Amino acid sequence: MELKISHNFQDETIEAKALWWQSLTLEERMDLFVEFTDLILELNPEIVEAGRAQPVAGRICILKQE
Repeated sequence: MELKISHNFQDETIEAKALWWQSLTLEERMDLFVEFTDLILELNPEIVEAGRAQPVAGRICILKQE
């Protein structure tokens, strides 16, 4: 993984991020997944026992144009 600093908004597009992700080796991708998992568990250790989230009724309003 090449480390660089960029101040260009074009580097923040979803396409640019996808290209960056595809440029990583499988080992680099797995290392990032482990780091993300460790971060999540460090911030919220109870997330393992939390189970699946359920939608809250009435929180989303879907509008249709007729």
